[in-house]
Amino acid sequence: MSQDVAVFSGPTPYIRRAALDRPWVWLARGWADLQAAPVVSLSYGVGFVVAAFAISILLLLTESIYLLLPLAAGFLLLAPLLAVGLYETSRRIGSGQTPSVTAAVGAFRANPEHMAYMGFVLMLINLFWTRMAMLIFALFFGTPRGTLRDLIDMTLFSPDSLPFLIVGTLVGFVLAAAVFAISAVSIPMLLDRPQTPVWVAIATSFVAVRTNLKPMALWAALICAFTGFGMIPMFLGLAVTMPLIGHATWHCYKDIVDVRDAVN
Repeated sequence: MSQDVAVFSGPTPYIRRAALDRPWVWLARGWADLQAAPVVSLSYGVGFVVAAFAISILLLLTESIYLLLPLAAGFLLLAPLLAVGLYETSRRIGSGQTPSVTAAVGAFRANPEHMAYMGFVLMLINLFWTRMAMLIFALFFGTPRGTLRDLIDMTLFSPDSLPFLIVGTLVGFVLAAAVFAISAVSIPMLLDRPQTPVWVAIATSFVAVRTNLKPMALWAALICAFTGFGMIPMFLGLAVTMPLIGHATWHCYKDIVDVRDAVN
């Protein structure tokens, strides 16, 4: 891979050009990290599963099951920040340090101010998506009501199902693409380079995606596929797929961002 695309004109990060098949390499390295630190990785994965179960039960108890789909999609928007501990675990493995649950949980302390800014941005986008999803649902089906079965019947088998799914998918795709562009490597960079301002990390991520559009598009598709696969068996698959994606994301960052020329 070459490394000839500068993010800015000054002494700032350079982006390496990746081959189309590099996402598979990132997944392989992520799987190796999961095997090297199974306790930390699977603890994180179980945490994702428990959170998904808790949110689903809460929605059922409050008769807000119609929010399940937008919240599941919103999970993808926040996942890059939630996986900071997995990036730290991969960083420690790569540097010869011992990974631990304590180090993973405390990873936010590496750059708390700018990670908080990043979290604020992602939360705003997530809230906007949730409101948009509720509006789209109301436009097609009126006031939300009924059980999970009613929700499935309305969104998949009613006359309005197809236009509803098309509009919802298009809006969700635009927001998801925007989040991916600004967070693909920005949060690992904030962890790896604690002195990096959040705007530099976001710009670096945007340039990385733009420069490697095809491999990063494949990577985004793989993230969606693995996450969706993990959600199918009652969220249980997230215990493995989320740590795998998190570790692989770290290797995506290390593969693409030229850390030798990064901001000091």
